[in-house]
Amino acid sequence: MSVKTVHTNAAPAAIGPYSQGIVANGFLFTAGQIAIDPATGQIVNGDVAKQTERVMANLAAVLATVNATWNDVVKTTVFLHDMGDFPVVNEVYGKALGEARPARSTVQVSALPRGVLVEIDAVVAIP
Repeated sequence: MSVKTVHTNAAPAAIGPYSQGIVANGFLFTAGQIAIDPATGQIVNGDVAKQTERVMANLAAVLATVNATWNDVVKTTVFLHDMGDFPVVNEVYGKALGEARPARSTVQVSALPRGVLVEIDAVVAIP
């Protein structure tokens, strides 16, 4: 099995010892994306809706490294600091995905990197 890392300047650089994504066995496994603006390296200002929009844009940029779209995503995991934010995150997430309907898990966690409100990762079947 060969393993290849992916990188794009259109998504935030890794802030630790990990990759934006790994390609293995025909799949892309993304790192969890948080609401970092790749142009500034800063967390976006705003509420959970604004953060989720940035997270989805970051994920889309990583998907593009393998010419994938949301229709190629088979599974996502959504990590929320507050499950009370679920309806807002779900609305923004749904708009970003369009007609795609990957499997999804959503969990509440006590804290996320850099104090963000949401983090999402994905498993993608490479087209």
